[in-house]
Amino acid sequence: MEVYIPSFRYEESDLERGYTVFKIEVLMNGRKHFVEKRYSEFHALHKKLKKCIKTPEIPSKHVRNWVPKVLEQRRQGLETYLQAIIIKVKENIIINHHNLIGYPQLP
Repeated sequence: MEVYIPSFRYEESDLERGYTVFKIEVLMNGRKHFVEKRYSEFHALHKKLKKCIKTPEIPSKHVRNWVPKVLEQRRQGLETYLQAIIIKVKENIIINHHNLIGYPQLP
């Protein structure tokens, strides 16, 4: 499984402050899947994951400036975050598998 955030866009709304939507691309079993998420959804995921695994750092929730350069840095940070989460989950699966089938512990 591979995950990328190839792009983002800024959305404006009459009902709330503007926000950024990140396009997430997941490559799994040779097929590409796309989903769009706001930063608040990344933050909610992070809070849930912290309860069960040691999570990498997530980019700051607060952005002072909505200029493209800052948003690009956030995009890169979120992409790195998702990639690190995938690695961490794979590691946990391998460790749990080894514990389940009873590999002997090394001294």
